[in-house]
Amino acid sequence: MKIVCRCEEVTEEEIVKLVRKGYTSIEAIKRITRAGMGHCQGRTCLRLIAQIIARETGKKMEEMDFPCARPPVKPIPLKALK
Repeated sequence: MKIVCRCEEVTEEEIVKLVRKGYTSIEAIKRITRAGMGHCQGRTCLRLIAQIIARETGKKMEEMDFPCARPPVKPIPLKALK
């Protein structure tokens, strides 16, 4: 079992199943699995998810729409928001 998103513990198998069901956008997979919503905010896993989608569908990486980065762009402690 390969973990794609360590923060949310999403596996490659889960992503492949979703792609085969027809979920072929990074955003759709992100919303269903929460991949990319953990501490790293997708810096580790979104590219891996895109590679899996490309492999399973034949899409090119350049065709993929990556989700917009939302503030905070890098993790900050909650006490900094006071």
